Amino acid sequence: MDAAAFQESGVYYCRQLHIDSARLSAASIDWESYDALDLVETVTGARPKERTVVRACWSSAYLHIRYECSDSFTRSTFTRRDEPLYEQDVVELFIDETGDGRRYIELEVSPHNVVFDALISHDGESKVTGTDLTWQLDGLVSTVELLEESKRVYTIHIPAGNFKRKFESGLSWRVNFYRIDEDRDGLREYQAWQATKAVNFHLPRQFGRLVFI
Repeated sequence: MDAAAFQESGVYYCRQLHIDSARLSAASIDWESYDALDLVETVTGARPKERTVVRACWSSAYLHIRYECSDSFTRSTFTRRDEPLYEQDVVELFIDETGDGRRYIELEVSPHNVVFDALISHDGESKVTGTDLTWQLDGLVSTVELLEESKRVYTIHIPAGNFKRKFESGLSWRVNFYRIDEDRDGLREYQAWQATKAVNFHLPRQFGRLVFI
């Protein structure tokens, strides 16, 4: 499927990976064989200064996600889980299983593989009404690699047991992929798969749809 086609429609068709979970590793997935989507500047929808490409696939045991980021400058000083990673460089994923915009997962990974995960309560329009930091993704696996001087790759594996329904073809979630990137002058760029039209990622009505096939 042409990348522009599924980005325009707001749907990412997430294909199945057939793999034994015991053999799971970054090298065990041929990422180039899965559809790529490019993040855009979240207010304008324009091409960002630093490119971010996201790919995803699923297996019976995990949702697998990869962010490949051009990254000529990195700001990341957090060291503990659930610190406010969103104040510096970070990649993010929001997952709304029910699709009503009122309760969704927020996952963030920093350039140093520090994790922020929370369960968000929302009014469904524009306001976060609660952030549960005691909630955690059970069995989450993440890695961050600096492949070249200015290319950073984040690989995330989320166990299926964290979700209400088992993984199978036809499963559909509302999701959005994000990145926050700061340059050497301290200017921050906010990127999204589905542009939110504001410097605010917590707009679930703007989420796209991830469909398991």
